[in-house]
Amino acid sequence: MSKSDTFENDLLKLIFNAVSIANLADNAASSPLTNLYVAFHTADPTDTGVQTANEAAYTSYARTAVPRTTGGWTVTGNSVSPAAAIYAPGSTGGSATPLTHFSIGTLASGAGKILYKGALSASITMGAGVIPGLSTATTITED
Repeated sequence: MSKSDTFENDLLKLIFNAVSIANLADNAASSPLTNLYVAFHTADPTDTGVQTANEAAYTSYARTAVPRTTGGWTVTGNSVSPAAAIYAPGSTGGSATPLTHFSIGTLASGAGKILYKGALSASITMGAGVIPGLSTATTITED
């Protein structure tokens, strides 16, 4: 089974742009999320993981808030990409542990729900002054 391309696009717009799906899903809850949070991980957080699973822990690390709007995310066809590069704070210390994965979740900190996760195209070896990020070429595809 799979979703139609139209529904895949609608689902991504609901999640990333806060656009309702007519007659099916509404974003107008009492307190809808206004941001999604990008996290970096030292290993796959797995399908059963939460945002804290294998999460980066270098000095100065924090998740990056990205608005659930077309200014934050570009949905085209059945894919979504950052509208602009997304950067986590640069390292001011800590170990040189490589970052290998990223996730998009629901909380700024703590064990939030992971909505999507994936491997980075190349691992990022952390060290003082290194700033991990995702480019606009980063793509999540529904299919």
